[in-house]
Amino acid sequence: MPQMTILGGAFFNNPQFKALMNNNYYPLDAMKRSVAKLKAASDQIHLETMEYGQYQSILTPKSSWPAGGGAAWLREMGHARLDLTAQPNSVALDGVVQLTRCALLDASLRKCFNSDPPICIKIDVKEHKFDDANADKHDIELTWTYGDGKDKPPTLLEFTMICPFRGVAGS
Repeated sequence: MPQMTILGGAFFNNPQFKALMNNNYYPLDAMKRSVAKLKAASDQIHLETMEYGQYQSILTPKSSWPAGGGAAWLREMGHARLDLTAQPNSVALDGVVQLTRCALLDASLRKCFNSDPPICIKIDVKEHKFDDANADKHDIELTWTYGDGKDKPPTLLEFTMICPFRGVAGS
């Protein structure tokens, strides 16, 4: 069997991976099932302190990820955490400005999983364009949706991971 090389965003930016992950977090019943599954896995994860990258393989075993993507998860997630930890953050979450973009991501995801009811998440994965500033680094976009206006609790977090450009210049 030929060996497949998995390249970060190029691999995770596909409909099968996104659907597999989003089925864990949306709609609300799916998110509630995921919270229950994580609570039942308290020997593997602590919801109040969990970080991005720790819960995905508990909710969906890596062996079932499309095209063997689970094998690349720890490496790619580790690169994302390193890149995001090196980026200062200026965005407040619940009145607190986390020091780094990685800390903001972790706090946002903890908010989703620890709220009552939990807040649904929709993930997307993109790649930087060749000529983007910092095209060689990961970035995130976090967009909150509020059901009945900004004075109400959020009902959805749209989380986009933007992976480094790894294609061919001009593509």
